[in-house]
Amino acid sequence: MATSDQVRLLLIEDVPQVAQYVRGLLISQSAIKILDVFTDGSRAVAQIPELRPDVVIIDALLQGRIKGLQLVKQIQEAGIDVPVIVLTVPQQPVDPDPAKGIHGVLSMPFSGYDLISRVNQVHKEHQHTGDHGASQTIAVFAPKGGVGRTTIAFNLAVATAKVGAKTVLIDGSIQFADLRALLRVPADAPSILDLPTDRVVESDLGEVLWRDPSGIDILLAPPRIEMAEMVTLRDLEKVLSILRRLYDVVIIDMSVALDEINLALLDRADVILELVTYDSTTIHNTIALADTFRVIGYSPAKVQYVVNRADANAGIDPADLTRALGRVPEHLVRSEGAVVVPANNQGVPFVLSNPEAGVSQDVERIAASLLAAGRAPVAAGAR
Repeated sequence: MATSDQVRLLLIEDVPQVAQYVRGLLISQSAIKILDVFTDGSRAVAQIPELRPDVVIIDALLQGRIKGLQLVKQIQEAGIDVPVIVLTVPQQPVDPDPAKGIHGVLSMPFSGYDLISRVNQVHKEHQHTGDHGASQTIAVFAPKGGVGRTTIAFNLAVATAKVGAKTVLIDGSIQFADLRALLRVPADAPSILDLPTDRVVESDLGEVLWRDPSGIDILLAPPRIEMAEMVTLRDLEKVLSILRRLYDVVIIDMSVALDEINLALLDRADVILELVTYDSTTIHNTIALADTFRVIGYSPAKVQYVVNRADANAGIDPADLTRALGRVPEHLVRSEGAVVVPANNQGVPFVLSNPEAGVSQDVERIAASLLAAGRAPVAAGAR
């Protein structure tokens, strides 16, 4: 599955001039980011699973206790699923051999074009041939507040986890922290602001993610409105890139605004799940948003419509909604206040508290449809 995330590169090089040369070649572009430079290969096998790079470059002439090609072999024997590019010189040629853990070779001297092309090549080949499942990112969005976006996002995340997909939910309502309110999370619970600003690794996320009793992990927004200004687009992009590597499904509960952060998150989403209700203002905003998405260049397939409270049309003909959208909405979720309201008041998902309810079945059907389309893993035997 295509993603716009940066390629995260780890360089293992003990010659400062070579390391500086590689940094210089990459400094003016943003598609490839150097996570770190190790001058000693002895700590690489332990650190690679933490850093989770997309590509590792190793100097075949690496000195020290562990030599370059020896380190390649250790990475392979440790079962670490990462493509490796070997740096060498013409006098000591190395042949690419994925069976031996060598997915690409760069012979010095090389140009910036050579470096970037080879990194992108092995990264794409690894994505296409690797036996790991691709993560799916779903943005739950609405052009108007009050349509049940956060409730749907929470229950959808639980529904995907219920069938075996490892799921994380991001509170993208950075200013008002809607998930904090829905789940009654303590004010002192960690948020995205508790992550380090320089480099985030898996262990950092383990300390910050909220472990919900429903079985999903949640990355919370800051607890106070004024703290939203401290969350940067760079922070969110960095965290999203890591979460995509750790989880089968990443669901983002978006805020209403089309600001820089929201547009960046929508760009990175594989599917935009857009909520609409039988309300004239919501329908008007939905039509306007569809025009905006076309101008941005989103394909129609990227956006799926969810009619929430679909059995409460308030006098609006469903056929009129279909004509306004230009297509039949992909998903319908009925209105069952007797199920939804008590669950929300207790901060629990109705797909667990009342799984046989019609509204729960509707959300589970959406989850099943998205998982099937994204081919995210589902546990054996799960219905």
